[in-house]
Amino acid sequence: MKFIVINGPNLNLLGTREPDIYGTTTLVDINKELVDFAKTLDDNIELSFFQSNIEGEIVDKIQQCADFSGLIINPAGYTHTSVAIADAIKGVGIKCVEVHLSNVNNREEFRKNSFISPVSTGTIAGFQKDSYKLALLGLYRLLK
Repeated sequence: MKFIVINGPNLNLLGTREPDIYGTTTLVDINKELVDFAKTLDDNIELSFFQSNIEGEIVDKIQQCADFSGLIINPAGYTHTSVAIADAIKGVGIKCVEVHLSNVNNREEFRKNSFISPVSTGTIAGFQKDSYKLALLGLYRLLK
């Protein structure tokens, strides 16, 4: 099984950006931990990673996901604004889990609105870096 993990704007700053909210683990470290975790599930899992601060690049990458079994996406700030990302996920028809490091429901009011949730198979939020592992576990078991 092949999965792609897409991260949106400002997630390249993880580890230094608001560590009280997002933790001190970098995106590179999260990706490494996810690769290690995938091996505990199945040696045949392949992971690809992509991060961009640019909405159109994220849309383009999603449109190239036809060969993947599933998508894990942390759209970050685009969660609350991007019809384009939601339309790309819907258009490709890929199984998708929306991921957030923090619990968006106990933060600012605007963060409670997601354009991505309605086109996702599920949403994981609030478990810091483990949110990604939980998303992979869920997708893997769903598709197995």
